[in-house]
Amino acid sequence: MTDFYLTPSPASPGPVRPTAKFMMAHPAHFVALGFGSGLSPVAPGTAGTLWAWLSFMVLQRWLAPGDIGWLIAASIPVGWWVCSVTARNMRVLDPGSIVWDEIVAFWAVLWLVMPTGLPGQAIAFALFRYFDAAKPGPVGWADRLSHGADPATDRHAWTIAGFGIMFDDLVAAGCTLLVIAIWRFFA
Repeated sequence: MTDFYLTPSPASPGPVRPTAKFMMAHPAHFVALGFGSGLSPVAPGTAGTLWAWLSFMVLQRWLAPGDIGWLIAASIPVGWWVCSVTARNMRVLDPGSIVWDEIVAFWAVLWLVMPTGLPGQAIAFALFRYFDAAKPGPVGWADRLSHGADPATDRHAWTIAGFGIMFDDLVAAGCTLLVIAIWRFFA
């Protein structure tokens, strides 16, 4: 078993590009790469969010709302770990192909806005993608929190990176929900 905090040696090659083989090499990679949605060559974050939307619709058929809440709650610390491991193994602090953060955050958005029809879900999707991609205000602040970690000098850099990967998307989800709440209040 490898040390969770093990960092590649300075002589090791540069970043690892994610592939299906890389994804299947470790369970953490499989989850962090969104069961393959993060391998999308175009807009992997959007692909991961679309996967979250589809999977949430399926989960709703099998799980009660409270059970989905527990699944989301459990997915956050698991996400921290899978994102940390996968970022470390890719040798990139915040790889775009890691989409577990989008999946969990958008599940939380949908869980809290449901029941709503397709237009309401589409608005939630668009708002979440805006906050996640543009990173205005608090989302940008949350994103920058972990970018100072240096794996060469800090043995906890990958753990910090995994936290940051998850945290900025949870803040984006919070911003999305705040806008929806304000919209519903004034509608």
